Amino acid sequence: MTKAAQTDKLLSMAKSRDPAERERLLRGIADLCDGAAAGGSTTSPAIQELLDSIFMSLVMQAERDIRARLSERISEAAWAPAALVKMLAADEIDIARPIIAASPVLKDQDLMRLLVEATIEHQIEVARRPKIGAAVVEAILQKGEPLVLAALAGNDSADLSEAAMERLVDFAKRVAGVRSPLARHPSLSAELAERLYQWVGQSLRAALASRFRLDPTKLDEAIARSIQDAHTGSPTVAPAREEDRDIMDRILIEKLHAAGQLRPGYLVRTLKEGQLELFVLAIAVLGGFEPDHIQRAIDGDRPELLALACAAVGIDRSVFPTVLELVRRLNGGRPGGGAEGARRAIGAFGPFHADIAGTAFRKAAARA
Repeated sequence: MTKAAQTDKLLSMAKSRDPAERERLLRGIADLCDGAAAGGSTTSPAIQELLDSIFMSLVMQAERDIRARLSERISEAAWAPAALVKMLAADEIDIARPIIAASPVLKDQDLMRLLVEATIEHQIEVARRPKIGAAVVEAILQKGEPLVLAALAGNDSADLSEAAMERLVDFAKRVAGVRSPLARHPSLSAELAERLYQWVGQSLRAALASRFRLDPTKLDEAIARSIQDAHTGSPTVAPAREEDRDIMDRILIEKLHAAGQLRPGYLVRTLKEGQLELFVLAIAVLGGFEPDHIQRAIDGDRPELLALACAAVGIDRSVFPTVLELVRRLNGGRPGGGAEGARRAIGAFGPFHADIAGTAFRKAAARA
């Protein structure tokens, strides 16, 4: 069939109101454009304008599942109409995600507009997009949204200058979610690692000390002096306040637990507020686990370990996907395993008592 005949057939299909016919039309247009691109040929401006118009009118009327499939289909297509790509990028997040992640049609100004106008989920996907430029990085740093900053810290391919890395380390003072991905970031320098050391927990301190050959004894002594200086009115109060905050977090969790108020809902709230280290401490106390074991569970590639811990402390099966997604956002995409790992993890919420899940977690985490 010639290109002209194929176009005529598409125009005829466009008159139909049948959703299935609309989807076939969308696939047909995509096939036409893909074929032209693959063959090195170009569609005439008049036909391209007509195709773009048909595309837009159809997508605006299309059902959700059709828009989702179209988003997947054109996510890497350079020929996709810019107006259509921008519209899908602003659609609900499950539809927008493939476009934001990969579309070559989206430019820096389009991504920065999403950072201003779209939901927090869209902003997180922008921060995760491979090889985002310095202008987009700057926009994220300027906004200072904790969950978006955590996603940026976990993006190893982003254009992060030394100054941008320094600002992220400064954010680590108050945004717990950036600490773990920053500690593993390939662009982290030894100098910045020493600064980050004072804001992170023990497991990350050990990792930093090993990676950069830091002297934990000297650094711990410096932190201790900062705490002492803070209590005597010395100017070096910033590190001390953060260290004190870690101590206060532990006191808070213990008090909530003693009063019977440390509940699953509180754990979810800590994640929504971007406080990953507080979540680790809270679930460890509530389940009687070692904090290092919880840290292993969220840093590995087996989300079923986290699921076992959650099942042991009473987090519902229906809530776990939200917990896993929030932990991944705050922890640079970890625990890994992708969608298959998430489905496998649901098996941890089997028809057995929470104590069994707790025992299974302890054994598995000790071997991890």
